[in-house]
Amino acid sequence: MLLMKKRAIVTDSREPAKKPALPTLPGPLEGASFVIGAARATQLPAEGAPEIAFAGRSNAGKSSAINALARRIGLAHASRTPGRTRQINFFRMRNGALVADLPGYGYAAVPHEIKRAWQDLLWSYVTSRSALVGLVLIVDARHGLKALDIDVLSAFLPSARPVLILATKSDKLNIAEQRRAIADIRAALATTFGERAHAVSVVGFSATSRIGVVEADRAIEAWLE
Repeated sequence: MLLMKKRAIVTDSREPAKKPALPTLPGPLEGASFVIGAARATQLPAEGAPEIAFAGRSNAGKSSAINALARRIGLAHASRTPGRTRQINFFRMRNGALVADLPGYGYAAVPHEIKRAWQDLLWSYVTSRSALVGLVLIVDARHGLKALDIDVLSAFLPSARPVLILATKSDKLNIAEQRRAIADIRAALATTFGERAHAVSVVGFSATSRIGVVEADRAIEAWLE
């Protein structure tokens, strides 16, 4: 009879060594701080540092997007009544560049003469500010591009500066709907602007579920390089 020796099975109770976590680089807006609010062109900060503007229709989620990219609650404040913000708020990033939070546009309940005054400021800033290196346009993914969004892009794209569209509130859509929303925005851009649409990137975004935060970080960082 052959005797077979049992091999002792040795188990190591220790947990396998874990790889050290790679450091997470901060986003370009992380650490940004409020500088000034400008209600008139004469109150704008002196030009010099590069500026990135955030624009969008009232209630599209612009303040939430800025706060998500800054990894900070309450940096940008949304008015309790949509469309009531009457100034451009500037925030300084760690590298000295500025973020310009433009007044929301398109809210019908605001008196016409008041709305016209701050939308004139927005228009002047977008079309003539030489320090402006890129535009982040906030668009509600559920509704797509509207006429006023097209107007802002029409004023900005001839400068050949880049645009990043953040299709916000994407968490409210399922995966198929998110893809369709992005495709619809891109199709509208191509139809309206032709070759100029190549200067526009579109990213699904959600301040709540952090969809698109890393992609937005990378796009803005590239502009500042």
